[in-house]
Amino acid sequence: MKQDILLSVIVPVYNIEDCLERCINSIRQQTWTNLEILLVDDGSSDSSGQICDRMAAEDDRIRVFHKKNGGSSSARNLGISHAKGQWLGFVDSDDWIDPEMYEKLLKAALENDVKIAQASRDEIDEDLQKRPDVCTPPEKQMVCGAEDFLRELLLHRGDCSFCTKLVRRELFEFRRFPEGKLNEDFFLLVDMLGEGSGICILPQQMYHVFYRIGSNTRKKDKNDFSRVFLDIVDNADFVEHLVWKKYPQLKTEAVRFALFQRLDYLLHIPVGRMVNSDPFYCRVKKYLRSHVKDTVTNPFLTKKNKGYLLLLTIAPKTVRRVHGFMMKRRG
Repeated sequence: MKQDILLSVIVPVYNIEDCLERCINSIRQQTWTNLEILLVDDGSSDSSGQICDRMAAEDDRIRVFHKKNGGSSSARNLGISHAKGQWLGFVDSDDWIDPEMYEKLLKAALENDVKIAQASRDEIDEDLQKRPDVCTPPEKQMVCGAEDFLRELLLHRGDCSFCTKLVRRELFEFRRFPEGKLNEDFFLLVDMLGEGSGICILPQQMYHVFYRIGSNTRKKDKNDFSRVFLDIVDNADFVEHLVWKKYPQLKTEAVRFALFQRLDYLLHIPVGRMVNSDPFYCRVKKYLRSHVKDTVTNPFLTKKNKGYLLLLTIAPKTVRRVHGFMMKRRG
């Protein structure tokens, strides 16, 4: 391929001085050299902003934007508004990518005439040890249609992260990441799926997620309750309505997804917040009580899922206390 196609790689940056250079250098070292790197400093209070400026002085493909803190989605959206490339990629500032990732993604997208290409990923812990795969890579390159890809997402087997993807710019023409939310990639990707001819998935694990305690969804304190557990329930409601309208053949999978997301919510909410004055908590309980039959009959829920869901439907606080005790004993 002639390198006449410009790629825009957007990196939201916030207080990540210890990992930032590794991330940026992995993008600078891409075999597809016709790219621009947009570093969006989201109001960092450490030296992250200065690192961005210094690296921009070393590489004229880098552009830096400094803004008030508004979260990852707002930083990504600012990057999208300034991007000049025909294809957009996203890298989180504590992660890194293999040198050939974007060249392989672009080649796969063009050869298969799709608007989204996806690399596989792995997770690396703080000791630089590989963790178990969250998403199992396919055995070989494949093109997955919109409905099939959505089904994989609903069964928690697909990868909704935009960080593993290269996306045609036109898909962002009237879309942006929802701001003030976590798990925002799922919402936007599901909204995009109906417009493309599918997603080409590569088996190579070329995107490396740095997994460490202290991120938005991995809190140490048992009393912390990340907003992500509310957002995953809202996303479940969104996709359930979407399936009813556009993919009625996926109704069983959508209900399974809705039940599973509520199970995740109930297993993380602090017991002290499980009160009738909390409207969100009450809404979750109401959904479970109105879907007991679905809990029992859904073929995509495991016996363990069903058992927990039924018990949480009957006595949520008691089950949480017992669950907390068991988890404590297991360390």
